[in-house]
Amino acid sequence: MKAVILAGGKGTRMGDACLETPKPMLLLGDKPILLHQIEALRREGVKDFLLVVGYLSAPIRSFFGDGSRFGVHIDYYEEEKPLGTAGALFRIPFDADFLLLNGDMLFDFSLQRMLGFHTSRGAGVTLLAHPNDHPLDSATLRSEDDGLVTALIGRQREKAPFGIRNLCNAGIQIVSPAALEGLQADGPADFDKDVVMPNIRRRTVYAYLSHEYVRDLGTPLRLEAADRDLQAGTPAAMRVDAVKRAVFLDRDGTVNVYKGYLSRAEDMELLPGVSEAIRLLHRLGVLVIIASNQPVVARGMCSLQELRRIHDRMELLLAEQHSFADEIRFCPHHPDKGFPGENAAFKCVCGCRKPAPGMLTAAAEENTISLADSYMVGDTLRDIETARAAGCRPVFLRCGATKEDPPGVPAYDDLYAFARALGKELKKGCE
Repeated sequence: MKAVILAGGKGTRMGDACLETPKPMLLLGDKPILLHQIEALRREGVKDFLLVVGYLSAPIRSFFGDGSRFGVHIDYYEEEKPLGTAGALFRIPFDADFLLLNGDMLFDFSLQRMLGFHTSRGAGVTLLAHPNDHPLDSATLRSEDDGLVTALIGRQREKAPFGIRNLCNAGIQIVSPAALEGLQADGPADFDKDVVMPNIRRRTVYAYLSHEYVRDLGTPLRLEAADRDLQAGTPAAMRVDAVKRAVFLDRDGTVNVYKGYLSRAEDMELLPGVSEAIRLLHRLGVLVIIASNQPVVARGMCSLQELRRIHDRMELLLAEQHSFADEIRFCPHHPDKGFPGENAAFKCVCGCRKPAPGMLTAAAEENTISLADSYMVGDTLRDIETARAAGCRPVFLRCGATKEDPPGVPAYDDLYAFARALGKELKKGCE
């Protein structure tokens, strides 16, 4: 597969650092950003690169040449005038799917897994997508269960909707030549506006959800943060094939205020300190996954659409405090029949309804999580039973509906108290 890297921007957000040095050539550790990218993709089997250059292209050409000393082949496309994030794509002939990314990112992800997803969907464009802590400043995606993108929503800082899906384009995409057919741009073009949007209307854009490391390096602060991450080994530790630790959270009474059977998005209210706790858990290098029974669907009290609105509302409340959950998993089933207005399609005995461990074991398989090193946090005995069934460490919170501490289980007053205790435990374990 060919990788096309957009390396011709002026890097205006970097200030004076890019007056004489193109942004992809800024040092990250002891290497230029662009070399980190080429080495990461070479590890994924990519040996054919096309660098789209323009502003201060000479240092890039001089350093990389034809790529042979780095074990790859490099061609160049020189923009005489800036062509935006897609203008060059309409001037370059492509005969196969290609990887497209910006030259100001640090990443470590499984390209083969993303390519497998892209191929299985027959996608025109596959966007690597993830939740982040600033979705109100990002373009967010709406997608169906199979990943089909149905909408691209612009930045929402000025007027956030009632809820959002915290699913953001990370800036890495696989593009098929078919996605460019019938499209044209005589001058500069924008990838989202001129490629993604038309293909959303064609129903050929898919979102590939990944928790792997992708960081934009567009500002000095982000470059410094990425340098710290690199020194700590964070990118490699977040790869999908790297064994990880997770904290699974019950929802009602753990993340949000317990209000019985929550069936309206308007009633979603976060518990105090939850956003801070989740931010701390992420700083500890763990995945945060919400795993919740939601029998309101089977009982007919709430549609799947309304449940998604509830979760969108929760994601917005977290986002407003620069926090996010990596995944939200739920079981809509209920085994008992006979409720007025119940939804018969969800009346069944399943392996995902807690205390069955199905939600946790599925998340562990998909994300290479060590359940023995992970935690299930909740406010009921059912959560404790789920943890034991999955082989996780149980943690009880006193902030929910159940007030008596279960014997032999660590108990905390709220999620933030647990996050602080976990931080101390992990620090002690590293000494």
